[in-house]
Amino acid sequence: MADNLSDTLKKLKITAVDRTEDSLEGCLDCLLQALAQNNTETSEKIQGSGILELFASLLTPQSSCTAKVANVIAEVAKNEFMRIPCVDAGLISPLVQLLNSKDQEVLLQTGRALGNICYDSQSSKEQFASTNIAEELVKLFKKQIEHDKREMIFEVLAPLAENDAIKLQLVEAGLVECLLEIVQQKVDSDKEDDIAELKTGSDLMVLLLLGDESMQKLFEGGKGSVFQRVLSWIPSNNHQLQLAGALAIANFARNDGNCIHMVDNGIVEKLMGLLDRHVEDGNVTVQHAALSALRNLAIPVINKAKMLSAGVTEAVLKFLKSEMPPVQFKLLGTLRMLIDAQAEAAEQLGKNVKLVERLVEWCEAKDHAGVMGESNRLLSALIRHSKSKDVIKTIVQSGGIKHLVTMATSEHVIMQNEALVALALIAALELATAEKDLESTKLVQILHRLLADERSAPEIKYNSMVLICAVIGSESLHKEVQDLAFLDVVSKLRRHENKSVAQQASLTEQRLTVES
Repeated sequence: MADNLSDTLKKLKITAVDRTEDSLEGCLDCLLQALAQNNTETSEKIQGSGILELFASLLTPQSSCTAKVANVIAEVAKNEFMRIPCVDAGLISPLVQLLNSKDQEVLLQTGRALGNICYDSQSSKEQFASTNIAEELVKLFKKQIEHDKREMIFEVLAPLAENDAIKLQLVEAGLVECLLEIVQQKVDSDKEDDIAELKTGSDLMVLLLLGDESMQKLFEGGKGSVFQRVLSWIPSNNHQLQLAGALAIANFARNDGNCIHMVDNGIVEKLMGLLDRHVEDGNVTVQHAALSALRNLAIPVINKAKMLSAGVTEAVLKFLKSEMPPVQFKLLGTLRMLIDAQAEAAEQLGKNVKLVERLVEWCEAKDHAGVMGESNRLLSALIRHSKSKDVIKTIVQSGGIKHLVTMATSEHVIMQNEALVALALIAALELATAEKDLESTKLVQILHRLLADERSAPEIKYNSMVLICAVIGSESLHKEVQDLAFLDVVSKLRRHENKSVAQQASLTEQRLTVES
């Protein structure tokens, strides 16, 4: 087999120059057979032989062997190590030109070859970025009217468009205008091909917006025609367009300037209108996308009060009964963003028994780590931002304390810290109400462990000591603190390299000494 392959490769070099089609076809058949038997080894031999460079000249529309050459390229490009050599051998441009072919087999193998070369390989995508493939593909796309050919080009475009540099090239080459035209043409059709093309086109549009530069270019300060057209998709009756519109808004909402502009120009009301249409038996992907967009828009501080007064919390709370984890996750994230440093809104939500009970339920969603984490964080945020006794009472009565104590042992420092700050507020404002729950959850032992552990971050040690000072106001918890010899651990921390930790250790030591 190995000898045959070496002979075939030598013969192929000669026949590629002579252009003897019969001999060429025989050599290509042998290569395809060898690739079918052992793709990796054969590909290595092909790479070593230098034959790839000759393939570029064989990819001509006139040749009867073109489909087989493209097939060989498609097969070798299944191996990641062959993708960059295919680009370096100059195969991209002739392959792109072949997408004009009327021969179905040539089209099929060319699409496979281009798809495999750019599949899941960031190195090769960067190589593509240095060719003019984006421009060539867009030019070609503009000429096509047949569904199958457009679909083939879409299949090549989608993996390429994952690269940010190529996203920008595609935008500059005018792909977005083509996609908008397709959407306009196909939106009212119920033909299967048209529905598929509408989905592919709008999905690709959203993908182009994932690049920071391409997104900003299309936003054009909120005045861009593309941005305006995408906005018109949200009130559409087509679910695919509603989805793409909401996802596009979420992608445009990736910096404060864009978010502020959109909120000031009525996007929130459009998204709430869309959510309203999907409350009862709604489309889950549309719900998820619209909530994602609202969450992103709520990040800038200046937007929070505006969105709260527009009624976003009420719109979002309608989905509290959802059983779909992706919707639950975005709903929680949106509420958490909205109440950040908004005391009144945090208090209003924190006194909402239905919401708090649902959060406590979701804090136990072990199958959905994201939902569980976000529920814990929102519980903590309601306390931290409201600093309200009524909110604390609601959370204690709903069984939320145990989740905040568990959260204090999270592997994520940010979550540990949020939990400790919330627990310190509970102990400072409503210790008598929470006392039994703080005992049963073994909070004092957990704090001892956090302070004794050298791996605990400085802010964790600091807030653990603040919390200790607060819980010793309870007789039973004070006794637990005394039994665990906290003074030994705390006195060591007076020499901590972090000044805040060292100072808090001195204060805590004084409190513990006085109270003993």
